[in-house]
Amino acid sequence: PYHNSFLNQVIRHCLRLSAFEGIYPWHRHPKSDELFLVVEGQLFIDFPDAPTVCLGAHQVLTIPAGQIHRTRAEARVVNVCFEELGADTEFVSDQQG
Repeated sequence: PYHNSFLNQVIRHCLRLSAFEGIYPWHRHPKSDELFLVVEGQLFIDFPDAPTVCLGAHQVLTIPAGQIHRTRAEARVVNVCFEELGADTEFVSDQQG
Protein backbone atom coordinates (compact mmCIF):
# COMPACT_ATOMS: atom_id res chain seq x y z
CA PRO A 1 0.00 0.00 0.00
CA TYR A 2 2.97 2.38 0.39
CA HIS A 3 6.07 2.71 -1.79
CA ASN A 4 8.60 5.56 -1.60
CA SER A 5 11.66 5.66 -3.90
CA PHE A 6 14.61 8.02 -3.96
CA LEU A 7 14.95 9.47 -7.49
CA ASN A 8 17.71 12.06 -7.38
CA GLN A 9 19.65 14.58 -5.33
CA VAL A 10 19.95 18.33 -6.01
CA ILE A 11 22.59 19.98 -3.81
CA ARG A 12 21.23 19.24 -0.27
CA HIS A 13 17.73 18.24 -1.36
CA CYS A 14 16.18 15.08 -2.72
CA LEU A 15 13.41 14.10 -5.08
CA ARG A 16 11.28 11.09 -4.16
CA LEU A 17 8.51 9.24 -5.97
CA SER A 18 5.71 7.85 -3.82
CA ALA A 19 2.76 5.62 -4.63
CA PHE A 20 0.30 4.76 -1.89
CA GLU A 21 -3.25 4.31 -0.71
CA GLY A 22 -4.43 4.95 2.83
CA ILE A 23 -3.26 7.30 5.56
CA TYR A 24 0.28 8.34 6.46
CA PRO A 25 0.52 9.33 10.17
CA TRP A 26 0.55 12.87 11.55
CA HIS A 27 4.07 14.29 11.43
CA ARG A 28 6.24 17.34 10.81
CA HIS A 29 9.66 18.11 9.40
CA PRO A 30 11.15 20.62 11.87
CA LYS A 31 13.81 22.11 9.58
CA SER A 32 12.66 21.30 6.03
CA ASP A 33 9.89 22.49 3.76
CA GLU A 34 8.20 19.68 1.82
CA LEU A 35 6.83 20.08 -1.70
CA PHE A 36 4.26 17.67 -3.16
CA LEU A 37 3.51 17.37 -6.88
CA VAL A 38 0.74 14.92 -7.76
CA VAL A 39 1.37 12.84 -10.87
CA GLU A 40 -1.75 10.67 -10.78
CA GLY A 41 -4.82 10.44 -8.52
CA GLN A 42 -5.86 12.67 -5.62
CA LEU A 43 -3.72 13.46 -2.59
CA PHE A 44 -5.42 14.80 0.53
CA ILE A 45 -3.25 16.75 2.97
CA ASP A 46 -4.79 17.24 6.40
CA PHE A 47 -3.76 19.92 8.91
CA PRO A 48 -4.84 20.06 12.56
CA ASP A 49 -5.55 23.81 12.39
CA ALA A 50 -6.49 24.44 8.74
CA PRO A 51 -8.79 22.97 6.10
CA THR A 52 -7.78 19.83 4.21
CA VAL A 53 -6.18 20.44 0.82
CA CYS A 54 -7.00 18.11 -2.08
CA LEU A 55 -4.43 18.00 -4.88
CA GLY A 56 -5.14 16.47 -8.28
CA ALA A 57 -2.78 15.59 -11.11
CA HIS A 58 -0.22 18.32 -11.84
CA GLN A 59 -1.08 20.34 -8.73
CA VAL A 60 1.59 21.41 -6.23
CA LEU A 61 1.66 22.37 -2.56
CA THR A 62 4.56 23.35 -0.32
CA ILE A 63 4.28 22.65 3.40
CA PRO A 64 6.51 24.93 5.49
CA ALA A 65 9.03 23.49 7.92
CA GLY A 66 7.46 22.61 11.27
CA GLN A 67 3.84 22.40 10.00
CA ILE A 68 2.05 19.32 11.35
CA HIS A 69 0.28 17.41 8.58
CA ARG A 70 -0.65 14.00 7.27
CA THR A 71 -1.19 12.72 3.76
CA ARG A 72 -3.90 10.33 2.71
CA ALA A 73 -5.34 8.79 -0.43
CA GLU A 74 -8.74 7.16 -0.79
CA ALA A 75 -7.45 5.43 -3.96
CA ARG A 76 -3.93 4.95 -5.31
CA VAL A 77 -2.04 8.23 -5.71
CA VAL A 78 1.36 8.84 -7.27
CA ASN A 79 3.24 11.94 -6.22
CA VAL A 80 6.71 13.46 -6.29
CA CYS A 81 8.09 14.95 -3.09
CA PHE A 82 10.95 17.45 -2.87
CA GLU A 83 12.57 18.03 0.53
CA GLU A 84 15.88 18.47 2.30
CA LEU A 85 18.10 15.40 2.06
CA GLY A 86 17.94 13.53 5.36
CA ALA A 87 15.14 15.75 6.69
CA ASP A 88 14.05 14.76 10.18
CA THR A 89 10.50 13.45 10.49
CA GLU A 90 8.83 13.77 13.89
CA PHE A 91 5.65 11.75 14.31
CA VAL A 92 3.08 13.37 16.58
CA SER A 93 0.04 12.11 18.44
CA ASP A 94 -3.37 11.87 16.78
CA GLN A 95 -4.38 15.44 15.91
CA GLN A 96 -8.08 14.62 15.58
CA GLY A 97 -8.61 13.78 19.25
